[in-house]
Amino acid sequence: MEFVILTGLSGAGKTRAMHAMEDIGFYCVDNLPPALIPVFYDLCDKSEGIQRRVAVVTDTRGGELFKSFFSALETLKAQNEPYKILFMDASEPVLVNRFQETRRKHPLSEAMQGSLEQAVRLEREMLRPVKEVSDYVIDTSNIPAAGLKARISDLFLQNDNDAITVHCISFGFKYGLPLESDLVFDVRCLPNPFYVEELREHTGLEAPVRDYVMNCKETEGFKTRFTDMIDYMLPLYIQEGKSQLVIAVGCTGGHHRSVALAQYMHDHLAANGIHATVSHRDITKQ
Repeated sequence: MEFVILTGLSGAGKTRAMHAMEDIGFYCVDNLPPALIPVFYDLCDKSEGIQRRVAVVTDTRGGELFKSFFSALETLKAQNEPYKILFMDASEPVLVNRFQETRRKHPLSEAMQGSLEQAVRLEREMLRPVKEVSDYVIDTSNIPAAGLKARISDLFLQNDNDAITVHCISFGFKYGLPLESDLVFDVRCLPNPFYVEELREHTGLEAPVRDYVMNCKETEGFKTRFTDMIDYMLPLYIQEGKSQLVIAVGCTGGHHRSVALAQYMHDHLAANGIHATVSHRDITKQ
């Protein structure tokens, strides 16, 4: 099991980092008291229902509970349980500015009689020993959200294609556009099996309709341009930190052409190692 302990300074981007890890397949738990880390590790290790990549966030929000951090690490070491520590850092001016912009309360502000600057300094001093034993340290002072996700992906992704999930949807324009779509392709320009009597009651998932749609000369040109465009754009989306892309393919009723081509794109992406899913929104509508 790959187990990551995510910690660091308040305001340094732990929540964004956790979301980035979720996007690449980690099962994440936020604000876990350190004393419970070995217990949770054991639970995950024995559970078949939990993914084999786990990340837990623990920090000074736990107050006195955070003091058990190093004893929790010693327990994991004694049990010969492998883990990594990811520490999120940022400069003092950046941290102060972030808290001022969001108007959120620093977890140590009460201890410092409401002084934000002193709370930031105290937390940095408290976490200095943690930072020193961390496997990875990311300073987010000058890293945008997309840049942070790229750093997380570089650290923990074995395959760059895992950084994004592509969902292909077929739909009928007569029922409206899918609201979640990022890219919409209109295939009403292609020959319509609806006007072939023996194909009308079948769908693009069935061989007769699929072969009719995919083998006509108009579709041959479309397929080439369709795959070339998506293959070109996907690395750019990944580079920008996009974790999900929804490709919608529409025809008139959502039964024939759009179904065949949405399924074709899904199969093309899956064959090239992309995590892809497919659904046919209007295939059962009359």
